[in-house]
Amino acid sequence: MITISKFYYQPSEHELEKASNSYLMSLIAIMGGLPLPIINLIATFIFYLGNMKGTYFVRWHCIQALLSQLFLLPFNSLGFWWTISIIFTPETITSNYIAYLITIFIFNLTEFIGTIYTAIVTRKGQHIEWWVIGGLTNLICKDK
Repeated sequence: MITISKFYYQPSEHELEKASNSYLMSLIAIMGGLPLPIINLIATFIFYLGNMKGTYFVRWHCIQALLSQLFLLPFNSLGFWWTISIIFTPETITSNYIAYLITIFIFNLTEFIGTIYTAIVTRKGQHIEWWVIGGLTNLICKDK
């Protein structure tokens, strides 16, 4: 799921901190806007906008963090709105609903653990590429 490698140049301490913070941004947003799945994506996007003109290393990790949030958004949104419909309409809790909640819990827990791990290892100067998302990040983020 995660590939660890050395970046083609040694990022400075300042770059390592910003790249690591791009992952931490989504974790901080979870605490502030837990029930609304879009909050994590917005917080990560705002952090990306602030670092869009930064170094390649920082931009690359900001984009990977943003794509990980973008990947989870449809799953979390469906679970959120399904829960809202159960609360405010006559719809009842079904086994499909419970199975879906368990599935998105596993997705989110995996992403949460991966994000913490990536933030820590990135801060130490190692380059982390997530499976699929890292490849997409390579396609989107170009070195100037």
